[in-house]
Amino acid sequence: MSRISSSITLIGCWTLYAASISAATLTAHVVDQQGKPLTNAVLTLQGPPGKSPIVLKADMDQRDQEFAPRVLAVHTNTEVKFPNSDDIRHQVYSFSPAKRFELRLYKGTPSEPELFDKPGVVVLGCNIHDWMVGYIYVTDEPWFAVSDANGVVKFDGMAAGHYSATLWHPKAIDMQPVNGGEFDVPAIGLSKDFKLEVEPDTEQKPAVAPSSAFGDAFNKAARP
Repeated sequence: MSRISSSITLIGCWTLYAASISAATLTAHVVDQQGKPLTNAVLTLQGPPGKSPIVLKADMDQRDQEFAPRVLAVHTNTEVKFPNSDDIRHQVYSFSPAKRFELRLYKGTPSEPELFDKPGVVVLGCNIHDWMVGYIYVTDEPWFAVSDANGVVKFDGMAAGHYSATLWHPKAIDMQPVNGGEFDVPAIGLSKDFKLEVEPDTEQKPAVAPSSAFGDAFNKAARP
């Protein structure tokens, strides 16, 4: 009996060891057409079957009269809460096909989260503060993340194999997802650059976005 138990233990340890050494890491560097790091870019991946760390709960906060984060990426069927950390009331809404909803004037956190059950780009606005614009990117893909201030996205625990990528950014041309190409992730991991063309910043950026900011963003995101 002890020999059987020992054999099972060894097999279990070897399985865990094999899984750990086969788990690869992808470090992605997202840049614009000028080679500058691009923050708030969404990178999604489709590849070999495997378990990705999907969490079906998220928060889109409101701080200093801005959405925080400005861009949130979630998996389909994620419940999103909309806490208001400001000391004034907000009224959040969206007319996007992927999610139409409205949260009446409120402070604090609404008791019920909103369910995002359709893939697509959801443009958020505030009926009280026209310059407030945020984005929720809803995807069916198992791997997804938003680039940090240095344009970096890191995926851990990936299965080695062949992947295809999709990129998106609020300032992408026509605000539509872009094919990021195909590539192989070896067992030792991979560092890869992704380039995404975005609309240039205006030389003189206003203190707040114009009142048409939400309408412009919504119209672009709603294009087929």
